[in-house]
Amino acid sequence: MTVWLIIAAVVLVLLALSIRIVKQYEKGVLFRLGRVIGVREPGLRLIIPVIDVLHRVSLRIVTMPIQSQGIITRDNVSVDVSAVAYFRVVDATKSVVAIENAYAAIDQIAQTTLRKVVGQHTLDETLAETDKINSGIRQILDVTTTEWGVEVTLVELKDIQLPESMKRAMAKQAEAEREKRAKIINAEGESQAAAALGDASDTMMAHPLALQLRNLQSLVEIGVDKNTTVVFPAPLMSTIGELGTFLAREAAAAVSGKVVPNGERAVPAAR
Repeated sequence: MTVWLIIAAVVLVLLALSIRIVKQYEKGVLFRLGRVIGVREPGLRLIIPVIDVLHRVSLRIVTMPIQSQGIITRDNVSVDVSAVAYFRVVDATKSVVAIENAYAAIDQIAQTTLRKVVGQHTLDETLAETDKINSGIRQILDVTTTEWGVEVTLVELKDIQLPESMKRAMAKQAEAEREKRAKIINAEGESQAAAALGDASDTMMAHPLALQLRNLQSLVEIGVDKNTTVVFPAPLMSTIGELGTFLAREAAAAVSGKVVPNGERAVPAAR
């Protein structure tokens, strides 16, 4: 009876050692006496104890932060750049056989690739063309990680830290750029206003009555403010012309003796 109990216990232990469960998001790589004999799908799997070894490999997407790197750009500006990479295992056998630790390897190669790609761009390109840099890093990583059975699905620059002196210089540059745009807009407004005034003067020269109407409108606008002094605008050239006509008429009257002693103009006798 004791022997049977021992045999039953050994069988139960061997059965427990032979049962493996592969989860839905995993695949199992089965080694028998050190050789790969196949991949096991998710579910309940049986192996031969001691002889077989089952390595479970996760197929889920892994988020891996790339620590900040001190990088010198192509225009010799020192920046600190950090990023994040997303990858997943597409070939379970290669990820176990081809490389010892895929996660650590991708972390190291991602750091060196980030430094290499960013170093090929200027500071302005690094700040403005992040999509291009992300694509370049991903393409380089894919070439290497494909041999490991790993696919890099996405790489994104997360943070770009600039030196304080560079931040101040960029702030001055942005301020100067805004001032330049303001001056250009002001000059364009002055040009349009001058063109409009030229068109208005041409209209008033063609229609003299329009100037008088504008004078009356100016009086109405002045009267709204309840000023005590009203300045009536008058055409300067026409006023000078009328004054000259008056003086010429007075001079002609004085020469012809048509002015009486008391300063009143004599009325010419009817013929």
